[in-house]
Amino acid sequence: MSKPADTLPARLSSLPEPADEQTHTDAEFLKALGARVRELRERRGMTRKLVAREAQVSERHLAHLETGDGNVSIVLLRHIAQALGVSLVELLTSEVEDSVERRLIRRFLERLPQHRLEEVIFRLMRDFGHDEAVRRKRVALLGLRGAGKSTLGAMLAAELGVPFIELDKVIVSDTGMPISEIFSLYGQAGYRRIEKQTLERVMRDHTEGVISVGGGIVARPDTYDFLLSSCFTVWVKAQPEEHMARVIAQGDMRPMAGNDEAMEDLRRILEAREPLYSRADHTIDTSGETVDMSFSRLKQLVTS
Repeated sequence: MSKPADTLPARLSSLPEPADEQTHTDAEFLKALGARVRELRERRGMTRKLVAREAQVSERHLAHLETGDGNVSIVLLRHIAQALGVSLVELLTSEVEDSVERRLIRRFLERLPQHRLEEVIFRLMRDFGHDEAVRRKRVALLGLRGAGKSTLGAMLAAELGVPFIELDKVIVSDTGMPISEIFSLYGQAGYRRIEKQTLERVMRDHTEGVISVGGGIVARPDTYDFLLSSCFTVWVKAQPEEHMARVIAQGDMRPMAGNDEAMEDLRRILEAREPLYSRADHTIDTSGETVDMSFSRLKQLVTS
């Protein structure tokens, strides 16, 4: 009796690849392996001659490997690993070197889709990296205008005895132009480049401090990742109505000027950015609270 039809894909996936396709795959593997070896060597500032001497192989052999003409033996090992359903790392690492915990973590990472893998790796680096103590010396408050970043940030900086830096004001000071004019001249992409450069300089100049950043900083992933990895981050949030009321209370009527849909626009912005703001270390919702209440919670988060 024939096997059920639903087992057909599984049986097909186990069949060997056609010879020409396998050859192409092997060539790509050797090319990638060579590029990785060369990248690691250059990152460590080592010459090819030095690596060859330390590894006790000929410089010519290393040159062939780096150009993608490595020994076919590594390809055969790769085929065996594929047949066993394991990675080359798992095949080549001894049980003594490879703990159960490491194998579990590796298998967990291998099963993640690419878009989740980047997020998990970033969080591991941020939360367990060797520079964690350095990161916590700088506190960054992020979120939309009107949540209380400037007020709480100034109070926290005074409490900790460190500088308070508002990134938008630094950008205005550096360029000699208001934010609106920068956007008009260079567009959003140009402003985001200036924002990134300014943030990098602020980080170089200040090993300690409280930094308030604009709500749109999350729009450029590399800048936001840099902020998250360099600072202890807190998303200061509020309900849309409170955001709007506080901005107007500051004397800025632009949010409501000729725009009956301003509140709905604000809700859409908050909803769209929530997954990004949620990547911060902690969140404080200042809705319905006095400044002292919100500051007390912020101080506890930072100093605990």
